[in-house]
Amino acid sequence: MNYFYNCYDLAIESEMALSEMVASPDRPKTVDARITQSAVNPDGLEGAEQIGPFMWATPTDLQLHVPDVARFLVSNGNSIVFDPAPGIDEDSVRVFMLGSALGALLFQRGYLVLHGNAVQIGDGCIICVGQSGAGKSTLAAAFMQRGYKLLADDVVPIDHNCLAIPGFPRIKLWQDAADKLEIDTSALTKIRPDMEKFNLPITDNFVSKPLPVKHIYILRSDDDENGFSSTPIKGLQKFPALHANTYRQKFLDSMDLRPDHLNLCGKLAGQTPITRVVRPRLGFEVDQLVDHILADLSESI
Repeated sequence: MNYFYNCYDLAIESEMALSEMVASPDRPKTVDARITQSAVNPDGLEGAEQIGPFMWATPTDLQLHVPDVARFLVSNGNSIVFDPAPGIDEDSVRVFMLGSALGALLFQRGYLVLHGNAVQIGDGCIICVGQSGAGKSTLAAAFMQRGYKLLADDVVPIDHNCLAIPGFPRIKLWQDAADKLEIDTSALTKIRPDMEKFNLPITDNFVSKPLPVKHIYILRSDDDENGFSSTPIKGLQKFPALHANTYRQKFLDSMDLRPDHLNLCGKLAGQTPITRVVRPRLGFEVDQLVDHILADLSESI
């Protein structure tokens, strides 16, 4: 049985059920990307450059091995082949399918892919990026509790018109973040059986149409206890800021995508304010961070 979904502005046909995505009500006339299960060479991608212990790439293909989970082959921006490890659960396969594999496919389709979350503000959106552990998903959930709607969690593609493309209606939250936000996880599913991280459905708070990017916030934490600070990033400094927060940067060079990436970075940097927000590492409430970003946004308009 094949399943059909709408995700990242793509009509997707999949041999694996992807419960996080929005199911297509009808079989699409044209399929943009197919996800199929088949054997993937355990020795790597023939004729490709090995770019990591478990990654190989050519200009059109990227092969990724996740030990004891699955092997993935992403090709031409329209195909993901997965080869699960014996006995592995589908939840674990989907974590990497919806992350690295789908991210590689979006790169191949010419998007600038940022590692962050997109939140609708008025007729546009803000994107909050930062290193793992910066609190991006916690912040997105806090915005949602204020009544704001979300476009994407973790993987945010930007097209050539500088529009953020919606992903699928879900936030991944660690248990401690859910506790801070008073979100009951007892009815939620774990993203993997052995992880205290949960899929939080956001169906009623999800935006399904692309939106212009109004502002990008780069989240950082600091041991300074003097509260929050905002520093606008200007001029050429925007380029390294965008590059540092690109999803899976290693994919770029390996698939000869850097020229397109730089062009998109330049276009986005030329019309979008970027601000670095530093928050205390400890002793603050996430609502304070929401207030700080909203105040900064109102001042920049």
